[in-house]
Amino acid sequence: MFTLVLAQGSEGNEAENASNPLAAVSNIDLRAKYYDLDDSHIKDYNLEGAMMLNPKLKLKYELHYWDTDISGTDEKHLESTLVKLIYFPKDGKLQNIPYRLAVGTEIKFDLGDEEKGIGDGSDLASLFVGITLGLTPDLTMVPLIQHYESFNGNDVSMTSARLIAIQKLPARSWIKFDLKTTFDWENSTIPASFELQLGKSFTRSIGLYAELEAGLGGDKQYDKAVGVGLRYTY
Repeated sequence: MFTLVLAQGSEGNEAENASNPLAAVSNIDLRAKYYDLDDSHIKDYNLEGAMMLNPKLKLKYELHYWDTDISGTDEKHLESTLVKLIYFPKDGKLQNIPYRLAVGTEIKFDLGDEEKGIGDGSDLASLFVGITLGLTPDLTMVPLIQHYESFNGNDVSMTSARLIAIQKLPARSWIKFDLKTTFDWENSTIPASFELQLGKSFTRSIGLYAELEAGLGGDKQYDKAVGVGLRYTY
C-alpha cells in the first residue's frame, strides 16, 4: 500500500506531519492562541487529537476553552467540542506526484454562553473533501473544501476553501502556510485568514510550534493572532 512520507530525519523515515489535517497519523496537541479583535481579545486554550482507527479511517477531536472580554467583562468558559471522521478512499500517483484523497464529516457542539461572548450559539454538521499532494519529498500541498450547516441554535450556512502548504526544513523542522476563505451564506460575508506556523520535532514523538495568523479582507473576524503548541505523535 502506498504511504505518503513527509519527513525523513537522520534516524530514518518519520510519520507525516500532523499539521496536515489529512495526515494519516495519530497525535495529541496542546495549544494556546491569543486573538486580537478590534476592541477585545480571545484566549483560546484547546486540546486537539487524532487517532488512526485503521489505515483508511481517522478520528479527530477537539475541545476549546475561552478566556475573553468580548462582553465587556473578563469571562471564562468551555467554548466548543467537535468530532471528525476522515476516510481515505484512494491513494496512488498522479503523473509521479503521490496523492491521498480524503472525505469526511464533522460535528461541532457549542458549549459556550453567548451572553458572555463565548461561542456562536450553533451546533454544526459538515462534509468535506480534500487531497494531500506530495509535490516533492519536502513539500506537501493540501487543498480542502468544507461545507457547514447548523442543526441546532442560530442559523449557520457557510463553505470554507483552504489551501495548506507544508515545507520540511533542516533539523526536523517545518514551516506551514495556511490560507482559508469562508463564504458565509447567511450574512453575505467572506471572512479570510492566513496562518504561518513554524515547528520543530525534538524526537520522533515530541514537537513544538509557534503560529502567527492574520485576518484578511473587510469581513475579517479578527486582526491577528499568535499561538504556541506542544505535540505528541504516536
